[in-house]
Amino acid sequence: MSSEDPFGLFGDPDELRRRMAEFAEQMQGAQKVAWADNAIKLAVDMTVAALTRINLQGNAEQQAADLRQAMGTLFPEAVTLVREAREGFGT
Repeated sequence: MSSEDPFGLFGDPDELRRRMAEFAEQMQGAQKVAWADNAIKLAVDMTVAALTRINLQGNAEQQAADLRQAMGTLFPEAVTLVREAREGFGT
């Protein structure tokens, strides 16, 4: 028995350290996945919210053109959020 664990409750201290390090790595991975999921959800929510605020008028062709114009502005922003989320996930 070592002086670090006088009652022998945790077994080999090196094994405990290794398992704790593995657990910490798993938690970091889970945090990255959660962050990526949240960024993607935010991108979708922002796009949907912006599109629902458009005051569509005119015939179907004009409404479609207005939506395409709005998406031309919104889509690059959403893609940037998703790309950053994926980059954060990959590192």
